[in-house]
Amino acid sequence: MKIAILSRNPKLYSTRRLVEAAEERGHDVRVIDHIRCFMDMGTENPSIHFKNEEFNPGDFDAVIPRIGASVSFYGTSVVRQFEMMGTYCVNESVAISRSRDKLRSIQLLSRKGVGIPVTAFANSPDDVKGLIREVGGAPLVIKLLEGTQGIGVVLAETKKAAESVIEAFMGVKSNILIQEFIKEAGGSDIRCLVVGGKVIAAMQRTAPEGEFRSNLHRGGSAQLVKLSSAERKTAVKAATIMGLNVCGVDLLRSSRGPLVMEVNSSPGLKGIEEATQKDVAKMIIEFIEKNAKPHKTRTRGKG
Repeated sequence: MKIAILSRNPKLYSTRRLVEAAEERGHDVRVIDHIRCFMDMGTENPSIHFKNEEFNPGDFDAVIPRIGASVSFYGTSVVRQFEMMGTYCVNESVAISRSRDKLRSIQLLSRKGVGIPVTAFANSPDDVKGLIREVGGAPLVIKLLEGTQGIGVVLAETKKAAESVIEAFMGVKSNILIQEFIKEAGGSDIRCLVVGGKVIAAMQRTAPEGEFRSNLHRGGSAQLVKLSSAERKTAVKAATIMGLNVCGVDLLRSSRGPLVMEVNSSPGLKGIEEATQKDVAKMIIEFIEKNAKPHKTRTRGKG
């Protein structure tokens, strides 16, 4: 098979591992910087141009999107162009956009009955007290809608601190979510790697001393974890609702069961491969081998 990996940096661990896994299984792999692509939509035969090359329908059997949050709009446009060309995309453009919109994804999960932390959203500073009340008061978590890897996530310990931070974010026209703080999670969360409707690996991430964010980029540690049946079902359901074939689903263990924090359409592979000692990259390539067919990409999920 001919596989394209859309990634801005071929040296990134996740990109390198996918290239290695694909080549070990005899596939021809190209890493393409999607930001440096341009698209021809004005002809009967849509194409994508990268540097001095032109990619046409049939040039690739499958595309693996590794789209960073900061370039979601343009990156998903490139994925959509591949879809127009009939190329199989592991995660489709609509699903990536759906999962990247934190508010939309939470609304979709809530509508389908998936457990989530109590979440509130408003546009006006006049509603701050109501926001705090709706999530059960302080301590509470304030999240920038555009934040990634723990950036733009604040824990407000007191009501006064929460009011100050919320008003500050609103004052600079930043869109934020207010969520209840799940104390019993103890500064830990669970990353489930879902591929093709199955949880193939899971790790527990724990925040370092003095920190509540468990992201590995922020110094958190990871270890193998055994999932309950409810956690496994929740992760798979969340991935299905988003319409993602490959994703990371982040869960919190709460007194009322597993709660979904986020669904990540481009999950990193380093932490979970090291924690679980599983060849996740190989499993993703095996999924592609079984499922990649021309014009197979279609919109799944709702919203």
